[in-house]
Amino acid sequence: MELSIALPTSGSWATPDNVTAIAKAADTAGCRGVWTFQRVLYPVGTEMPSVYRSVLDPLIALAYAAASTEHVRLGVAVVNGPFYSPAVLAKLAATLDVLSAGRLDLGLGLGWLGEEFAAVGVPMERRGKRFDEFLDCLDALLSRDPVAFEGEFYTVPEAHVLPRPVQQPRPPFYVGGSSAAAYRRAGRRADGFVSSSRASVADVTAAMEIVRAEASETGRPAPRCIVRGVTRVRDEAVPGADRGLLHGTVEQIAEDLAVYENSGVVDEVFLDLNFDSAEVGNADADPERSMDRARAVLELVAARRR
Repeated sequence: MELSIALPTSGSWATPDNVTAIAKAADTAGCRGVWTFQRVLYPVGTEMPSVYRSVLDPLIALAYAAASTEHVRLGVAVVNGPFYSPAVLAKLAATLDVLSAGRLDLGLGLGWLGEEFAAVGVPMERRGKRFDEFLDCLDALLSRDPVAFEGEFYTVPEAHVLPRPVQQPRPPFYVGGSSAAAYRRAGRRADGFVSSSRASVADVTAAMEIVRAEASETGRPAPRCIVRGVTRVRDEAVPGADRGLLHGTVEQIAEDLAVYENSGVVDEVFLDLNFDSAEVGNADADPERSMDRARAVLELVAARRR
């Protein structure tokens, strides 16, 4: 099982210097990758967690990190497909893959927040069908030259869409979600599955049974499983059997990683401090303390590789 880390993406620590520092440190520590996530807006009066209130654009943040790294892969978990035209996202993805020398891992989701759909001018109705067609169109745009596509929701006239991505036939797709439909979609249309911030190990294991069965039925290679590991680093040990995985001291977090590894289904965990809304992913958090926590996590990753 490989380990990665999320870049500073949300709240007070999501600054240019901190993005660069964590990206470089991840490169040195031997992380497989660095990860971001998307939130377009935060509705007034919402009850959503503070992690969603102030969020960098995920693809621009990855491009910024690419310029100061050489080895780590650049992952987004996830961008919501219906918020883009397939041609525009294909251009963004291919450009990032070219400029990073082939390091993009493209996580794709359906979207769930009605206010975001309203803001981007896309109806929520039939969004599952729209997303399936989006994935097919995006796959064509990134893997064929010339390309043409004719569907119910999207049309691409026959054209060259260059440059091609470095990774062939295209960068890997990872579908995120927490429903049986999302798991089936990941198995049939993607190269793997990325879990939500709320998924337990049992949830991930059950999801991967569906993902891998769907992939096998359609003759696709075995999909990868990527887990967003919501990480809450504390100075003192957190007591109790129900403390939650990856919540406690660095030593407790190290022990918890074995639970994912022993599940037999997880290929990669990215340790995401942004979703620690109380201590990291909010505008009032101490950014230096957030960075200290991230450095401790990176030391753990480096130690596991030694």
